[in-house]
Amino acid sequence: MSFKDHFSGHSSDYARHRPTYPDALFSYLRDRCRFRNHALDCATGSGQAAHGLTPYFREITAIDASMEQLEAALPHSKITYKQAPAEKIPIREVSVDLVTVAQALHWFDFDCFYAEAARVLKPKGVIAIWAYEMTRVSPEIDLILNHFYNQTVGPFWPPERAYVENQYKDIPFPFKAFAAPTFSMMKHWNLTQLLAYLSTWSAVRRYMQSGKEDPIPALRDMLLPYWGAEDNERLITWPLMMKIGSA
Repeated sequence: MSFKDHFSGHSSDYARHRPTYPDALFSYLRDRCRFRNHALDCATGSGQAAHGLTPYFREITAIDASMEQLEAALPHSKITYKQAPAEKIPIREVSVDLVTVAQALHWFDFDCFYAEAARVLKPKGVIAIWAYEMTRVSPEIDLILNHFYNQTVGPFWPPERAYVENQYKDIPFPFKAFAAPTFSMMKHWNLTQLLAYLSTWSAVRRYMQSGKEDPIPALRDMLLPYWGAEDNERLITWPLMMKIGSA
């Protein structure tokens, strides 16, 4: 099965520069599960969510269709990485306590994935999918970043990005849903770190592949007067959106 691959070409950058999810999210997921034996992380990428699960589950299987992404993932004694699309999970039925999908569901064939998730989940097993919203720093900096997102590289976002922009409200969820608390990712980064993260956006890569120059240096010049010294650290926030339910 083919998959929509927007990240294999810069897997090492993705692994180094993407933010990690808050521990409170994973402890919440632990508390929602009746058992904590086996968790499955789909479209794991370089394993950020899989690693977040390791303190709370005995075993984690992390799958991704991209071997390049998996090769950039950090190893862990509790994690077994497997190359496979989320629509064809290489796990036996009724064997998983938790299924997670972080920042990836919008790329899936929903019906195929949900059928597979239902197949591998144990009775009353939990499924949680989440994504993060636009980067927030300060009103002045956010204005520049939003213009960069919507105008500079806006035409180069894949159409599936609209699901994220609408906070996953348009994505079906055929499970017994329950309300989730609010979480945010937060990092103290300097400007260099923020720009390295922005360079991993799929739209930035597609912008450059179209023959245009790297837009990050020009963005740096616009941000610097509001940032101060480039090595100044600022609090960066990404609000999370989540759908969670049980089989």
